[in-house]
Amino acid sequence: MPVHQPVADPAALIAATVEAIRPADRTAGERADARQGRLTKPSDALGRLEGLATRIAGITGQERPRLDRRLVIVAAGDHGVTAQGVSAFPPEVTAQMVANFLAGGAAINVLASHAGARVRVVDAGVRSETPDHPDLLRLRLGPGTDDISQGPAMTRALAERAIAEGIALFERERAAEGVEIVALGEMGIGNSTSAAAIVAAVTGRPPRAVTGRGTGVDDAHYELKVAAIERALAVNAPDRSDGIGMLAALGGFEIGVLAGAYLAAAAAHVPAVIDGVISGAAALVAEAIAPTSVDSFVASHRSVEPGHHATLEHLRLEPIFDLGMRLGEASGAALGISLCVAACRLLDEMATFGEAGVSDSDTAVEPEA
Repeated sequence: MPVHQPVADPAALIAATVEAIRPADRTAGERADARQGRLTKPSDALGRLEGLATRIAGITGQERPRLDRRLVIVAAGDHGVTAQGVSAFPPEVTAQMVANFLAGGAAINVLASHAGARVRVVDAGVRSETPDHPDLLRLRLGPGTDDISQGPAMTRALAERAIAEGIALFERERAAEGVEIVALGEMGIGNSTSAAAIVAAVTGRPPRAVTGRGTGVDDAHYELKVAAIERALAVNAPDRSDGIGMLAALGGFEIGVLAGAYLAAAAAHVPAVIDGVISGAAALVAEAIAPTSVDSFVASHRSVEPGHHATLEHLRLEPIFDLGMRLGEASGAALGISLCVAACRLLDEMATFGEAGVSDSDTAVEPEA
């Protein structure tokens, strides 16, 4: 595994990336929508697949996007707030699951393979040692974050570096093999607590309203989780308009890496598929840093986690599907890639009425009585 070279000037890279982000290409979207109306089908017969393809056309600036090069990023990190009893699993599970990703044995490996996407795993800040592997990027920004219920998760400098490393990762992957759509997911014991804190800070909703069971905690552990989030918000008093500061106060190293990848994807006009509540929290951080970045987001599914519902409402995104999922790992986002590709292939490969020699509803002649 090659030695990783840290980003030299994180703040400058973030600023340059934000400067490069532009709104969706309305003209490309309109052309895609017009083509939808000429395809050999009744108007709107493919339902939300049509709007999905049109959105992706606007993101990419292409009337007929193909999405042939697909990437899944799974960033992993541990969280100091686990000391408050917020999770049903011990912290060492994070490193164990990283090893499982690299061995190809996790749900995301199966779903990414089905979607025709390669998987890049990132050790953003795992407490235990992770194995050497060509598919692993070992950033190791720290041995997990500090306990957010006692103070900030990390310094502002570390938050900037996490975001910048996510930008650099996406840019390297795109330069090496090309990326036309990216799914963003995570692994980290305790990270649903950090995510819920971010969601509460951004949306202004009470912690209890955006906090779910995560890994399946019982009632007693759930109360500890809500209390930890309430203390984190009181102790850190995060500014919802300051994405970097919010990440430093409440986030995780893996959340920062994903936020950077969202920003880089937006700057490159690449659709970024949101997974569940933690991936969504990273999208909130990215949106706070660069509001226009939301134009490049695609919501894959609606997680059972209440914080995810609040996140999608804040971002004004409608998820593609709702299967009652709550795994993380980019599992829902990988399924989302499959549907995005299907939607774009329909737009690109179906014949128009003119090409097929089929009369459409405007040219058909009524039969004589």
